[in-house]
Amino acid sequence: MVTLGADMEQQRDRPTWSRQIEFTLAGIGCAVGLGNVWRFPYLCYRSGGGAFLVPYLLMLFVLGIPLLYMELTVGQYMRRGPVHALANVCPLLKGVGIASVAISFIMCTYYNIVITWALYYLFSSFQAPLPWQSCNNTWNTPNCTSHATDSSFSSTASQEFFKYKMLEQTSGIEEAGVLRWELLLILLLAWILIYFCIFKGVKSTGKVVYFTALFPYVILIALLVNNAQLPGAIDGIKFFIMPEWDKLLSVEVWVNAAAQIFNSIGIGFGSLLAMSSYNSFNNNILKDTMTIAIINSLTSILAGFVIFSAFGYMSYLQGIPVSDLAVDGPGLVYVVYPQAFANMPVPQLWAVMFFFMLLCLGLDSEFAMVEVMVTSLMDEFYSHLIKFFKRKELFVLAVCSAAFLLGIPCVMQVGIYVFQLMDHYTAIVSIMFLAFFEVVAICWSYGVTRLSDNLKEMTGKRPNIYFRLCWLIVAPGLVAVILIFSIIQFKPARYEHYVFPPWAQGVGWVIAMGSIIWIPLGAVHTLWVLPGSLMQKLKLSVTPYTLNEISKMPYYERGGGAGRPDIAVISSNIHLPEKPPTQTNM
Repeated sequence: MVTLGADMEQQRDRPTWSRQIEFTLAGIGCAVGLGNVWRFPYLCYRSGGGAFLVPYLLMLFVLGIPLLYMELTVGQYMRRGPVHALANVCPLLKGVGIASVAISFIMCTYYNIVITWALYYLFSSFQAPLPWQSCNNTWNTPNCTSHATDSSFSSTASQEFFKYKMLEQTSGIEEAGVLRWELLLILLLAWILIYFCIFKGVKSTGKVVYFTALFPYVILIALLVNNAQLPGAIDGIKFFIMPEWDKLLSVEVWVNAAAQIFNSIGIGFGSLLAMSSYNSFNNNILKDTMTIAIINSLTSILAGFVIFSAFGYMSYLQGIPVSDLAVDGPGLVYVVYPQAFANMPVPQLWAVMFFFMLLCLGLDSEFAMVEVMVTSLMDEFYSHLIKFFKRKELFVLAVCSAAFLLGIPCVMQVGIYVFQLMDHYTAIVSIMFLAFFEVVAICWSYGVTRLSDNLKEMTGKRPNIYFRLCWLIVAPGLVAVILIFSIIQFKPARYEHYVFPPWAQGVGWVIAMGSIIWIPLGAVHTLWVLPGSLMQKLKLSVTPYTLNEISKMPYYERGGGAGRPDIAVISSNIHLPEKPPTQTNM
């Protein structure tokens, strides 16, 4: 642990965004990702169309906005990544910061596979006819049909392109198959793209996000204008905005709405906390919070109009109601939507635009996940890393290379099963545990009063009663309820009709524990290094900044010595302070 003096010096030298708009755009890019295009419309479709919007918007205002405000405040005030920030806030729960870095790194290894698929489809879109337009290809089976059907005995040209051409998927996780060299090279290309976008830190990322965060909106609007003119589009849009009110009686719909807000904004992943640590100290956080959260949700709703207008068109072509279309999760983007393009005028143009949009959406979310790892390691081991790698750029290269190597199993023929297993146990299981302990650490241990004081120090204004109530009561209660329901409703991982065998579920839990385990380990380590009896250790462990102060105490284990600070250190000649030390203004 670095000393407080060295820590402060590093904080003063911390780079900042060239312009504040760059952080806002990076925040939007981080929050707005592939989930807005497939997960939100899919949950709407499954949860009664417009009925889902009611709990979704409610959760945005009582959960999403207050918790994002909380994270950005902590990041900007501490000027540290999630590991150091959480260790300062609540030493007992410092493991939450390490866990958020672990979950971001695990996710960045497999999230890039979705970008790899987008690139594969993008390159395949420069063909006439599109390769998923007909069943006259070498990879097609006798059961192939060129139009969608609910029959379990036939599959569409689009499904077969995804399964048998791109993935060449095996029958299950037991059968590894061989490496897909095409996908491996595209995965390498994706990591090269990411490296050159982030290798200079916020200075390079800040420039790239002008394009990656804004361009998807141009394409979404163009797609909506095109789709709205197709026959049957209005039926799809009606399904999207006309609620089935009885669905609101289902608890699952409410839990899904809250989980979608959580996953979409990225609460608990540490990405936005890490990026806000590069803000100027007096930046107006509330403005950034409202901009990021509201634009994120408006993007989801805009994507809903785009996707449901395409659903309406497909239901018109097939002569079946919108509610009877066969739609599953990520397949929405890579199976259902490409099928809709195949029947549009100039299909290549729309396919290229759509997959390029997916690439932009995926890239800036990936930037954020890699940035968390880089920021946290640089905060903790700056002098050692610079001594070894000489330049920060080479260290970023090492992180990207490690993530590329760990992603290789996902580009084998068994890849889709590895991807589904990792996603299920990371994005669904781990994140709710992390979110719960983060809220407890900041809202209850650090306290709403301290958080409000920090905001006043930075912006001159305390948060209003609405935010203070949400932090103190509403958010912790709701997150606890979601966590409990996530555990009660937990279902083992599956892919389509394939259920993973018990040994694979075990591997899934090991992946989940790769992030969760840091929470108890961090607590044990904190109690181990603090002096005094167990009760004194516990009291110190929930006192902010304790570890920083302990680290600058030479000889504390021997009961004191020169340079002893005014801190709650239990020894024969040191007393508990009245309050934790405050941080100086940067």
